[in-house]
Amino acid sequence: MTYVIHGATGAQGAPVVAALAAAGKSVTALTRNPDAVVDGARLVTAGYGSVDELTRAYCGAEGVFVHLPMVSEEDRQTYARNILAAVREARPARVVFSTSGAPIDPAEGGAAAALAVGLADTGVSHAVVTPTLYLENLLMPYAIDTVRERNALPYPIRADFPVSWASHLDIADAVVALFDHAHITGVVAVGQYPAVTGPDLAAAFGTHLGKNVAFKPITPEEFRAGVAPLIGDGPAVDVAAIYQAMSALPDRSIAPEDSAQKLLGITPRTTVQWLADINL
Repeated sequence: MTYVIHGATGAQGAPVVAALAAAGKSVTALTRNPDAVVDGARLVTAGYGSVDELTRAYCGAEGVFVHLPMVSEEDRQTYARNILAAVREARPARVVFSTSGAPIDPAEGGAAAALAVGLADTGVSHAVVTPTLYLENLLMPYAIDTVRERNALPYPIRADFPVSWASHLDIADAVVALFDHAHITGVVAVGQYPAVTGPDLAAAFGTHLGKNVAFKPITPEEFRAGVAPLIGDGPAVDVAAIYQAMSALPDRSIAPEDSAQKLLGITPRTTVQWLADINL
């Protein structure tokens, strides 16, 4: 039996593939690029747009890792329906879904919420990993170039806004643990606790780089302009809207009772540890 990993060549899937392969697990890497090379995994070409392709990939799987790509909400809704149809048909032993920070409250709607609710209705063993914000966001050129050139870390949150940041490496650790502990179901929050602020992040960058780095709050519109060349105008508008809504919240901290720290015994990396691990 094998573990089927979506986005195996991307930022979220690749660390999961690497962690499973390092643990000696059989891994099937799903990708839309038939010419991709994924170390430690068998390559299967399949996309979220085809229920038949997904069903064939999921059949006989010990575990499936899914996350929704950053595309239009209409496409995300379609992908969520296709994943659920394939899970119902193929009946993999276990599914772990990362929300990638999207809300899963049915009252708020959205594709991630639909997928989380739908997985519960399939009767298949599953868990939902809920990160808040990714540390890798800070590596986007608009941010890391400013750190290097101007000794400032820009991000669209208030300086006093605590966040339980997590890295893709932390998510991979949680996903692998959840594959091994099928009795743990429901929501598992992954992120630093206590939550840290923008100035805390800047100080960590300064410690790692050996210089003083200041935190620079920017507006969601400035953020949109900075990321649009990387993710496209439409997704950039959607993400900027999320940060605009976030500005009205007191924090983005995980709750300790459903944290990976409590449920899995896994402590996410500090920002300094993460910077060292990625060899920035």
